[in-house]
Amino acid sequence: MSKNSRRTASTAKVGAAPCTVMVCRGCCCGTPKVPGLDHRAQLTDLRASLAGVANVRPTDCLDACEQANVIVIQPSAEGRKAGGRPVWLGLVNGPDAAADITAWVKAGGPGLAEAPDILDLYTFAPSRRIRQALDD
Repeated sequence: MSKNSRRTASTAKVGAAPCTVMVCRGCCCGTPKVPGLDHRAQLTDLRASLAGVANVRPTDCLDACEQANVIVIQPSAEGRKAGGRPVWLGLVNGPDAAADITAWVKAGGPGLAEAPDILDLYTFAPSRRIRQALDD
């Protein structure tokens, strides 16, 4: 079996692109500027709890430092088709917020499942410039 055949076969098994959970680890997020949070453990826990469900990846500064720690939930391909758009969450500095994010993504995430009401406290709208840079 060629590499391309294997890739196509594995993609067919997995289906469309899952949600992506982007965890900012730039200049303020993921640093001692947010005291009392084990940043490495937060990322490790998200990866473990969302394994096989979503892609969890750290990213450089998302330029929303006043909201540190920032996590952006990008919808799956199916969620995007259903009208889901990226959801920006700020001040995600505790295990309860991460657990709520995990539960929502496991339920389908943006476009497919309603976010827990508590996440409204974390949701914010980044500047248009930042959103456009992320969408490019």
